[in-house]
Amino acid sequence: MCGSQWHARSRNYTSEFESCRLEPVSVEFGDYHPLKPITVTESKTKKMGRKGSTSSTSSSSSSSMMDPLSSVLDGTDPLSLFAATSDPVITAVNMKRDKDDSLAVGSDFEPWSSKRGEILARYTTTEKLSINLYTSSEKGKTSTPGSAVSEKVRTRLEELDDLEEGSQKELLNLTQQDYMNRIEDLNQSLKDAWASDQKVKALKIVIQCSKLLSDTTVIQFYPSKFVLITDILDTFGKTECNMLGSGFVFTDNFTPESVNDTAKETCLNWFFKIASIRELISRLYVEAAILKCNKFLSKTGISECLPRLTSMIRGIGDPLVAIYARAYLCRVGMEVAPHLKESLNKNVFDFLLTFKQIHGDTVQNQLVVQCVEIPLYLTLYSPAIDWILQCIAYRAPEVLLTEMMERCRKLGNNALLLNSVMSAFRAEFIAARSMDFIGMIKECDESGFPKHLLFRSLGLNLGLADPPECDRLQILNEAWKVITKLKNPQDYINCAEVWVEYTCRHFTKREVNTVLADVIKHMTPDRAFEDAYPQVKDYFSFSALLFLGETSGFLSVFSKMFFRHQQEATKDPVILNALLHVCKTMHDSVNALTLEDEKRTLASLINGFIKMVSFGRDFEQQLSFYVEARSMFCNLEPVLVQLIHSVNQLAMETRKVMKGNHSRKTAAFVRACVAFCFITIPSLTSIFARLNLYLNSGQVALANQCLSQADAFFKAAVSLVPEVPKMINIDGKMRPSEPFLLEFLCNFFSTLLIVPDHPEQGVLFLVRGLLNVIQDYTWEDNSDDKVRIYSNVLHLLSAMTQETYIYHIDKVDSNDTLYGGDSKFLAEINKLCETVIAQILEHLKILGQEETLKRQSQLALYFFNSILAHGDLRNNKLNQLSVNLWNLAQKHGFADTKTMVKTLDYIKRQSKQPEMSHFIELALRLPLQSRT
Repeated sequence: MCGSQWHARSRNYTSEFESCRLEPVSVEFGDYHPLKPITVTESKTKKMGRKGSTSSTSSSSSSSMMDPLSSVLDGTDPLSLFAATSDPVITAVNMKRDKDDSLAVGSDFEPWSSKRGEILARYTTTEKLSINLYTSSEKGKTSTPGSAVSEKVRTRLEELDDLEEGSQKELLNLTQQDYMNRIEDLNQSLKDAWASDQKVKALKIVIQCSKLLSDTTVIQFYPSKFVLITDILDTFGKTECNMLGSGFVFTDNFTPESVNDTAKETCLNWFFKIASIRELISRLYVEAAILKCNKFLSKTGISECLPRLTSMIRGIGDPLVAIYARAYLCRVGMEVAPHLKESLNKNVFDFLLTFKQIHGDTVQNQLVVQCVEIPLYLTLYSPAIDWILQCIAYRAPEVLLTEMMERCRKLGNNALLLNSVMSAFRAEFIAARSMDFIGMIKECDESGFPKHLLFRSLGLNLGLADPPECDRLQILNEAWKVITKLKNPQDYINCAEVWVEYTCRHFTKREVNTVLADVIKHMTPDRAFEDAYPQVKDYFSFSALLFLGETSGFLSVFSKMFFRHQQEATKDPVILNALLHVCKTMHDSVNALTLEDEKRTLASLINGFIKMVSFGRDFEQQLSFYVEARSMFCNLEPVLVQLIHSVNQLAMETRKVMKGNHSRKTAAFVRACVAFCFITIPSLTSIFARLNLYLNSGQVALANQCLSQADAFFKAAVSLVPEVPKMINIDGKMRPSEPFLLEFLCNFFSTLLIVPDHPEQGVLFLVRGLLNVIQDYTWEDNSDDKVRIYSNVLHLLSAMTQETYIYHIDKVDSNDTLYGGDSKFLAEINKLCETVIAQILEHLKILGQEETLKRQSQLALYFFNSILAHGDLRNNKLNQLSVNLWNLAQKHGFADTKTMVKTLDYIKRQSKQPEMSHFIELALRLPLQSRT
């Protein structure tokens, strides 16, 4: 690799911008609409053929039957082979591959993804868990390349059977988090297996995982286990369907007839493999996971499989395991064929027929062994039943609710089922039958499922739809008779919070005061309110609450409760003082034992309050409020971050309003805002929060012509970079910090372009300081982020050599104005460029080892593109460097041929421009190396 002297090419940003504009095209009205779907019509077809191919029929002329999955051993797995040899004329249209013409689920259907987080958070355990992990078999590892095909087939079959014969490792005494980590590892192993073409290993992983769903030894954790395992099954099903569907056009008229025999054989092979799984539960779940693949075989495949799989579930003896299997089948059914309502209905009706199993000896003995009470056990069914009923109730007619209510009555008004019915069907249907539901609730047996939970579910529906006016008072009286008798404060407030909204919506101040008085009565003893504030929501305007008769007592008792902020901004002192008191009380409740989720919730509510406060153009009063808030909420970091953002926004708003009238008073106010931020940022613990806020605040100071303050912010950011740790906590998980650091530095470089040099610090003082920090920072051995950062530094330095910079800040003279293209200034930039290039080339040299050649190829092309975009390739040394980088990218066969071809085409197109004619010679010096 030769040395070089950097020469940035001159840029005409105006002409470059104009050349990137889209050409206007006249379109007749009605001929075009941006939302009009794109259609692709095949103009040509040809038979699929390749060298050495045989008949595409399902029969084979080979004397020995070959397992299609076994060919992965010699690199000819049919899934990959089919994708590689598919008809090149057939291309995918601009629509999602997994879209099916039978899908009719709209945005009004709540997806499973919105429920999984709540389930994982609710169904937890402190008991020890166990898991069986797949371990790769050593059988067949000594086979020679000359082994017969039959030997490979036998080895592959042995690998499949090996899962049943002990290729598993049982891990005991796992905590819940350990268990979740292991499941996540299995999910990643599945993805890696697909990526490396190890299809049998992928199948073995999902079989192993689905078997875990038959285990109910820690029964209270079962719903969460179901969520974790089915995530893996979803990954398997989606990947399999996408693999089989590669190369096809999925249009509205897609039919199985358009699928060639090779793909059908492969698909059938998967289903045959799954049919050979011994355990019922594993066979059921894995087939359900790839149910969508039936569309490759026949038009009626899915409609035939769903009833069969529904019937298979009858063979599962444990009612809890069975209901979750039904939930998964309904979930898959809603994704692939939501119009097949009969299968959905059959699942819930089958469950109702077997519901008596819950009270049988087998289940009862299991609960005794695990010391689980029947009320807790019944709640484990809720996620599954809720989901099944949601699928059934989706866009269902009102008559179906009537049928479900009748079935509930026949089961003795089972509380568990009744609660799920109220959760699933439309609120309008439930509200219209409120008195009927109250009658059914009163007749329920309270030993299994508490009635107050049923009233809570009814109240939630009445919060979305109004009952008949003539029934409203009776509904409230019936509900409150049950609520007021609750002894447990947590149960009481969980139910009362829902009916407070109902009371405020339909009744007068007298009824509302009566309800609030009852709340105070229940929550005052033993300061029960202190544990209740996470459950309480304010369903009405706080300003209205202030004038209710019981308000003073309500606020004193619920000093730690949350209140929704009103929608309109306010500066009313009564409202602000009351809310400040409540927010201060919430803030002061935070201690070392407070959970992070609770802190986030508290901070979110307080931030909502801060955002609603506005004093209009009284900027000084606004800043005073922020100063007071900082002193009151100093223990919640997200609140401090919000305050800094708000103060920066206030400074920019001041600049906008006072534009053209920069008085001393305005300048002093802006400096006060800047000082607020500079003092507050160091108190934050998150290092990236500090870095980004230093940068953002420095930009605000620069925009307000506070140059010395901006310089202080940028110096603080530079000095903070060395403190960035290798790993940072993101949502409770440790993640590498380098991607975040790379993003920050790129943003920082963009700002440094317009920052004028300090008259006492020398040329490019901040850039040099940042480069020194980057050089001294300890980067990960397997990371190339340092080179990517250096490439971005070259982009910055190239932009600094231009006569006029691409952007400026009003009334701030950047270096293009200060130096005016001075030769000494340009020479300093070129020296820095040479230093940076030397660092990049040194890193590329280090990557010359066999295990890092792919990274070397990628970085060489990345650096080549940087030179192409920003360097003056009329310079001989720079031109030769670019050629060397091009050759290095291809040297060891790791270059992406498509990318290289596109890059070379771009160079040839650019060479047609008069100022880029030297690209003609460059293109001739850039060969495309063949991999053959």
